[in-house]
Amino acid sequence: MTKAADALVEATATGTPCPPVRTLLDDGDIESAYAVQQANVRRGVAAGRRLVGRKIGLTSPAVQRQLGVDQPDFGALFADMAVAEGDTVPAGRLLQPRVEAEVALVLGSDLPHRECTVVDVLRAVDFALPALEIVDSRVRDWDISIVDTIADNASSGCYVLGSTPVPLTGLNLRSVRMTMIRHGEAVSEGTGADCLGGPLNAAVWLASTLAGLGDPLRAGDLVLTGALGPMVPAAPGDVFEARISNLGSVRVGFATEGENR
Repeated sequence: MTKAADALVEATATGTPCPPVRTLLDDGDIESAYAVQQANVRRGVAAGRRLVGRKIGLTSPAVQRQLGVDQPDFGALFADMAVAEGDTVPAGRLLQPRVEAEVALVLGSDLPHRECTVVDVLRAVDFALPALEIVDSRVRDWDISIVDTIADNASSGCYVLGSTPVPLTGLNLRSVRMTMIRHGEAVSEGTGADCLGGPLNAAVWLASTLAGLGDPLRAGDLVLTGALGPMVPAAPGDVFEARISNLGSVRVGFATEGENR
């Protein structure tokens, strides 16, 4: 496990993707993959990075089938992964970025129960925001299995949050519609139902899973609930805007080499 963790850290430090780390772990060993993830999360915390929440991945049934799994996965979110709404991601900050639109939830109270319910989540959520997750992979050419992506902090990169909090009262997250636009063209579309049947379902799964591991979601945590539509590769000079009905919009750009922010 140490070799896999080290390979991912080195890929980040050098800006050069590494070979799949599944070759360093037992085939399909999800438990070991999470152990690799946690080892590097602990490294980050020890280096002064601040944990601010969790992200949920693999919420699309199509992606689950592609990787041969029947459940989502999760990763850690750090404060230094945030990009301000409307800002530009500096060139070279990420290795192989792709963009997807999501619903973000911010908690106002803890979710400590191993058998969390939708009611628990509704009571705990302070507000929702539109979000862009910029996923990334330290694994060369995105040649990933479920083991690779879990070990690689669920292929996390950066995230961008909209600026207007929306309370959940009267809001049906399952029925929201998302359109993501790049240079005036729609490149990804979906609905809340495309995220594990609804973003609240994804949040229930995460809260129950983390509580079962003894590391429950806490008040103040940010939760990225999973993609509402297909992820799209990002190139230097691209500008993305996601519009989510009843939640608003969120925008981010990608700098070209040598571009001043």
